[in-house]
Amino acid sequence: MTEPAPLLRVRDLKTYFVTGRGAGTARAVDGVSFELFPGETLGIVGESGCGKTVTSLSILRLIPEPPGHIRPGSYIEFDGRNLLTLEPPDLRAIRGNRIAMVFQEPMTSLNPVFTVGDQVAEAAIVHQGLSRAQARARAIEMLRLVGIPDPETRVDDYPHQLSGGMRQRVVIAMALVCRPQILIADEPTTALDVTIQAQILELLERLQAELGMAVMLITHDLGVVAGTADRVVVMYAGQVVETATTKELFAGPRHPYTEGLMASIPRLDRPAERLYSIPGNVPAATHWPTGCRFHPRCPHAWDKCRSEEPPLLDTGTSGHSARCWLITEPQRRRPLP
Repeated sequence: MTEPAPLLRVRDLKTYFVTGRGAGTARAVDGVSFELFPGETLGIVGESGCGKTVTSLSILRLIPEPPGHIRPGSYIEFDGRNLLTLEPPDLRAIRGNRIAMVFQEPMTSLNPVFTVGDQVAEAAIVHQGLSRAQARARAIEMLRLVGIPDPETRVDDYPHQLSGGMRQRVVIAMALVCRPQILIADEPTTALDVTIQAQILELLERLQAELGMAVMLITHDLGVVAGTADRVVVMYAGQVVETATTKELFAGPRHPYTEGLMASIPRLDRPAERLYSIPGNVPAATHWPTGCRFHPRCPHAWDKCRSEEPPLLDTGTSGHSARCWLITEPQRRRPLP
């Protein structure tokens, strides 16, 4: 069987921000490439400041200009068209309709002076031309779909009348009201307690199966990725440093950054061990290190790492690549301390 064509193709995406007071240009996303296939869940993982959210905002062209700008040569293909060259009316027909996004904090995504029903219905009115009565019925249907009890009453509630978990469900209902082909979920469980996190992730998985959409799940939590994603893209310092199927990545991470992230996860089978922590901090986007951007924090780094930037190298396993010179010189790899 032939592999299906990608639903979304991102190639050499570069999103830079001009900072004030002569601090230079922040290369927040610096040459990112990946693909999203129909019906799959793609996890994009990395710590704060690695460029995950800027990547997602760039896809929908939600980067504030200025200070941000997507560099010439970047390419984002959806349905055979480059989203970066579309005219505003054509882009609006896709944004919120065929590609939807769930943002990090539901209270900043919801307008406090409109009912949740009005906010869920708005996209159906704008994109699908429904009447207000039809859109209200669709909003009630969506609230029921995302598991909000008594949706006929809740549709007239305001955001402050709902719990954090309920508000996140409303945001998901807003994103899915037009039955999009792609859902971008940016840290959808960050502000929620562990029990509600599990419910939201289970909800997204169920809705994906029912609606047949592809999901791009952006998170810093490898545990979330392990349970939900089909493939994983690991980002560091504005670049993709490793990509593989979830099973392959967890069975054998090849980039030292991914290896460090894995080692820092608490495990029930090793409760007495001290958790590993990656030394140092993510460098500033205005001053990425020369060579491999991870080399100041890497336990394996040698002279070549400091002077030559590695490309994404094939590890020998189908679909698994890593941006690390250890792929070509594996004898230099040492166990983590």
